Amino acid sequence: MLLHPTIAVVALASAAPTASAVRLSDPLAFFVGTTETLTTVKVIMKKSYRARTLGQGRIGSDGALTLIQRVEDEGRAPFERRWHIRRVGPGRFGGSMTEAKGPVTVSEIKGRYRFRFKMKGSLSVEQWITPLAGGRTARTESTVRKLGVKVASSRGLIRKIA
Repeated sequence: MLLHPTIAVVALASAAPTASAVRLSDPLAFFVGTTETLTTVKVIMKKSYRARTLGQGRIGSDGALTLIQRVEDEGRAPFERRWHIRRVGPGRFGGSMTEAKGPVTVSEIKGRYRFRFKMKGSLSVEQWITPLAGGRTARTESTVRKLGVKVASSRGLIRKIA
């Protein structure tokens, strides 16, 4: 993503630390089946826009999550994003995403999940996903920085629909 597509990144992130975070016994399983992410994206010096992502996830025989998303950013042609994430230790996950330049790291912190990765154009992305009560919805919040300066952000909800 060049300041805009990445923000709608799935999967993904939460608002402030919250007591409403719900611990998941298997965080990867949240993305199995069909998920929908609806976010509002704000890029500096531009008007906010809406983004919708439909995901299809499955757990492979190796235990890793493969998530294929159709990203629909308002005013742009839809495109496909692919994630491959696996558990690498207690509360830690790692993998790849098609728009990431290098590895994606995920850490569980007090029931929330922090995604970190780099993108082309010297962009650093931090995304928080906070599972909500009931286990079928999560709050997502992402921040994109370039050379340490915030250049874009997104907020929204991820919901399991099948």
